[in-house]
Order: sequence, then C-alpha cells, then structure tokens
Amino acid sequence: MPSSPDQGLAPSDSASNHHLSRQLTLRDLVLSQVLTVVGSSWVGLAAGLGHAQTLVWLFAFAVFYTPMAVAVYFLNREMPLEGGLYVWARRSFGDTIGFLTAWNIWAYGLSSIATILFQIPSEFAFMIGPRAAWVPESHTIVFIGLAVLLAALALSAIRGLALGKWIHNVSGAAMIAAFALLIFAPFWAMAHHVPIHFTPFELHLPHTDPNSLALIGQTLFAAAGLEYIAIMAGEAKSPSRDIGRSIIIATPIIVVMFIFGTASVLAFHEYTGVPINYIAPIPQTLRLAFGASTLGNLVARVIILLLQIRILGAASYLFTGVSRLPMAAGWDHLIPEWFSRLHPRYRTPTNSILVATLIVAALIVLGSAGVHAAVAFNLLNNASNEFYVLAYLVMFAIPVLIPIAGLKLLRGRIPTWAIVICAVGFVTSVAVFALSAYPFDGSSKLLTFATEIIGTTLIVNLIGYAFYRTRSLRATAR
Repeated sequence: MPSSPDQGLAPSDSASNHHLSRQLTLRDLVLSQVLTVVGSSWVGLAAGLGHAQTLVWLFAFAVFYTPMAVAVYFLNREMPLEGGLYVWARRSFGDTIGFLTAWNIWAYGLSSIATILFQIPSEFAFMIGPRAAWVPESHTIVFIGLAVLLAALALSAIRGLALGKWIHNVSGAAMIAAFALLIFAPFWAMAHHVPIHFTPFELHLPHTDPNSLALIGQTLFAAAGLEYIAIMAGEAKSPSRDIGRSIIIATPIIVVMFIFGTASVLAFHEYTGVPINYIAPIPQTLRLAFGASTLGNLVARVIILLLQIRILGAASYLFTGVSRLPMAAGWDHLIPEWFSRLHPRYRTPTNSILVATLIVAALIVLGSAGVHAAVAFNLLNNASNEFYVLAYLVMFAIPVLIPIAGLKLLRGRIPTWAIVICAVGFVTSVAVFALSAYPFDGSSKLLTFATEIIGTTLIVNLIGYAFYRTRSLRATAR
C-alpha cells in the first residue's frame, strides 16, 4: 500500500459510524488538561535548577507550551476527529507517518503508565511515614499492589468514559487541591515564623553545566500533553469548539501551578538542606512543611492521598488514549481490525485494552529488574519523552510544511504568525530530544544512559516500521 498525502486525505471511518458515546463536556476537558499536563514530579525537576526555575518555566511556556497550544487549537479546529494527532499526521503526510506517529504516542502512553505506577510506592511511603520506607524497594509488595491497580485500570477502560471521565475529573480536582496546599505551605510556614525563602518571581539565569542543561530539557517538556485529549475527540460533545476552549481556560491554572509549586518545593528544600526526591517531590515537601505537628501531619497525609488519586487518574487517562489509537488505526486498515472490535454495550475497544494491559505489566516487571527504583524511573521517563517528542515533531511540522504536504484543507486557514510559532516548537522539540538522553540526577553514566535511551527509541520505531511494512506488503499481495 503506497503512502502519500493524497491518500491520507481520503475520508476515514468516523467515530459516529461506530456509535461512540459522546461523554466529554467542556468541564471534563479542562480538568483533563490539568490532569495530563501537571505531573507531580515536574516541580521537583524544575526546583533542581534553583532560583532560575521561574525564568526557565517562562522560557518553556514561550518556546514549547505556546506552540503546542497554537498547533492543537488550529489542527483540532480543522480535524476534530477520534485519534487526534494520529489523524492529523495521516491526513497530512500519509499512512506511514501517520502510523509511526500513532506508534510513538502509543509507546509513550504505555511507558508513561508504567512510570506513573512506579511513583505510587514512593508516595505511599511518604504518606505512611518512616516506618514504610522499605515499601518502594520490596519487589513482592510493589508487584502485587501494581497488579491490582493495573487490573482496575483495565476494567475502568472497558467501562468507558461514562465512568472514566469522573475518575479523570476527580483526579484533576485532586491535583489542583494538592497544588493549592503546596503553594499555601510557604505562607503557613512564614506565619509560624519559619525563615524560608519563597521567591516565585525571581528571574535568575540557569547554570550551563551538563546537569542543569538536562534539567532544563526535562522542564521544557514538562508542559506537554494538551493535544492528548484530542485522541478522544470523537467522544467529546463539541470537539471542534470545546477542546480549544479547554486550552484557553486551563493555561493560566497550569502556569500558576508549575511556577508557584516549584517555588514552594525549592523554598523548603533550601531551608532544610534535604536533597530533592525527583520521584515524589510534593509528598516530600509537604512532609517538610507540615510534618512537625499533629494537625500538619494529618494535612500532609490527606494531600499525599490526593496525589495518589491524581496518579491513578492520570494512569487511567493515558490508558484511555492508548486504547483509542489502535482502534482509530484499525478503522483506517493500518493494523488488524481485531484491535477495533468494540464491546457490544460500552462501545470500548476491548482487545486493544487487553494488549495495553499486558504490555504495561511487562514494562513494570522488566523496568525494575536488577536496578533500583530511581534508576528505573529515569530510564522509563526519558524513553517515554523521546517517543512523545517524535510525535510532537510531526505535529509542529504539519502547519510549517503545509505546501509540501499538499494538505489543501489547511492551506490559508492557519495564519502566518501561527506557522512561525509552530516552527519555534519544532526547534524546541529537537533540543528536548537531545537533552532527554542525559541522566539528570547523575545516577547513570552518560554514554550508557544515552545509548539506552536513544537505542530504545530507535529499536521501538524499527519494530513499528517493520510491523507496518509487513502488514502493507501482505495487504498488497491480497
């Protein structure tokens, strides 16, 4: 089957033809944007930059988040279809690029789910206290607990967004509540005469050593995720209107959470001298802030519990996306139709959900074999970033390469200023791809770590391309 932009323009099998239930309202979309963009570990990574964090966050919003928001706004407006970025890429550049884009988002989602689940034992240990410090290193306890959680995610995905959207909404609200207390913590400390230095408005240049550059690369990519909800556009009540509106509403909330939350983490770690825990910085900070008193200890535990809810919600949200991508690709006959078979009642892709469950389980087992939790987290986190960056390169290239792609639908409908901003996002994504191959905490050797990350990214894409070509040749032979 040849691949061409013109072929990509052919009408796809639509979500409405399969009677997908349109469950998502504007409120659901806004809370989902907060849920997917604001991760609990990012404020720890940014705090590692010291008082340069505010400037780096502003830089990240200027050169990555804004281009992402602009690209998603215009592309979703023109193609508000189930599959999101996969559909945009396929209709712009043809089947091959479309498939590989979906493949990389799929790989990112699966890797991120495993990474998110890895955080749960560490945050649980912070919630219980010092007596539970052994939990994250006990493979038996961790594997049993994560197996139960993974089974729950799969069952929720089968039930569909009628249930899933409430999980996502509660989780997004829990994240906002947790960050509200994180931001409030410095004011509480100062009211109790604790001499912390809370400075969210300082603008200092970051250091240029390799470790700082690696942290900058992580921070640049922290604001990713706005486009993920577009994967479920066929299940939104008004996708062409409400997804764009959700970006506008969620953006100021996200900016405040990142900048002020990072300033709070930095303030307490500077005051106490305790090294930042990059896996669970918010629970650690809340322990430092409220752990001394009975009431404060209780508040900290409640907020850590809210973060656990957010983690499960984020995993559920990602799980929903990775089950929808194979479904949409199956509609376009790029993968076996088996992946697109829907539950007769809930209209969810049960076979795709089964495959995703098995792969996440394998990643959890293999990712922790023979290494400590922190090293496993770094490897999974950085590898998943590389997959997603490749998909972002395609997304930013669509507006920039409209004349070359031959996408007549978009020609003249995306303003020049938006194309320039998307070009900035493309350049930033290239830089993030390179920086994500550096171990930001110094726990791994540079050459070994970079080889693992880039090698994993290359091998995963070669496997995807081989799968695609084999299926294309078989389809041609028929």
